[in-house]
Amino acid sequence: MDPRAYGEDMTQSGPPTTGVLLAAGAGTRLGRGPKALLPFRGRTLVEVLADTLFDGGCREVVVVLGAEAEQVRSATDLGTHTVVENPGWAKGMAGSFRAGIDAATPGNSIMVALVDQPGLTPTAVSRLLGSHRPGRVTAAAYPDESGRLKRRHPVIFDVGLRSEAAAAAHGDTGARSFLKAHPGLVDLVDCSDLCSGEDLDTKAQLHLLDG
Repeated sequence: MDPRAYGEDMTQSGPPTTGVLLAAGAGTRLGRGPKALLPFRGRTLVEVLADTLFDGGCREVVVVLGAEAEQVRSATDLGTHTVVENPGWAKGMAGSFRAGIDAATPGNSIMVALVDQPGLTPTAVSRLLGSHRPGRVTAAAYPDESGRLKRRHPVIFDVGLRSEAAAAAHGDTGARSFLKAHPGLVDLVDCSDLCSGEDLDTKAQLHLLDG
């Protein structure tokens, strides 16, 4: 599918971008098994979101599995996307973050997305790609109650920053420590008119799967 069909400016300077979909968690708080396998739009959440990254303009997509990885593999059709596993998924997001970056084509920038954001749309992915500037970090953002933009996912790490971001990741914080250490590198892009940035963490949020 041509991402330009979604009406966003696809002009992107610099190298192509690999979408890295983090889908390794066990979904313990939700209590329904891995979030990757939650039913969504007649498929599974991981299938829909992997295609969302690709349809939005990512050159390739890497899906990182962990909890019940073999079951996820057998129950889904991830097409031509690259699927890798993080055997240490229980230790936190950092291992999955690094596994995804390691599997991405060398020389590509990285867009990191989370499998528990069913509201993500190709138009939001396209807007982020079109807004990205070389040497920078570009993050989807949503206004809080005061109207101030708050950083969320997806987040694009320029090719020159991907190794440093991976090295800084630890525990369950992913790249948060890198982002906090380099706030001047981060450009926030308001995506609130295109999608919901809400995470699916509790049973009270299962309505997010109704879209």
